[in-house]
Amino acid sequence: MPEPPIHLICGSTGAGKTTYARALSRRIGAVHFSIDEWMAALFWMDNPNPADPAWAIERVERCMVQIWAVVRQVATRGVPCILDFGFGTTELRARFANLAREAGLPVQLHVLDIPAEERWRRVQQRNADGSGQLAFAITREMFDFVETMWQVPSQAEMAAMNAVIVRT
Repeated sequence: MPEPPIHLICGSTGAGKTTYARALSRRIGAVHFSIDEWMAALFWMDNPNPADPAWAIERVERCMVQIWAVVRQVATRGVPCILDFGFGTTELRARFANLAREAGLPVQLHVLDIPAEERWRRVQQRNADGSGQLAFAITREMFDFVETMWQVPSQAEMAAMNAVIVRT
């Protein structure tokens, strides 16, 4: 069976989404699109202080729209694409699954199912050694806030997107 052209990488903070996405990209010869990389390259240097969530959300949305325009071109030429956007809400996963389907592109959801304690440990390690992609450390308050927004994919959602569960 050929590789689906669109792969959505889904998981909460510290799940290892980008590490997994990069490895998957190498394994299947896909192009990796990381929202964190685009935001870091285009906008984080202009981030207001104190941070303004509305400012960031507007720019994340701009990046996702532009990334999708590129992904659609690449994937319709037969090259698999990996979207490393977090996909923490049902709405965002459905939005990109629908965009893929409208373009006639099969989609596969990769759900990184890692316990919160392990994810927080990983975040602390990244904060300590500076290995994270973000230009700032993630505090426990930020981690906990994102946890309140995290929506675990339902069984129906996973079935509809031929989901792969990852526990690493």
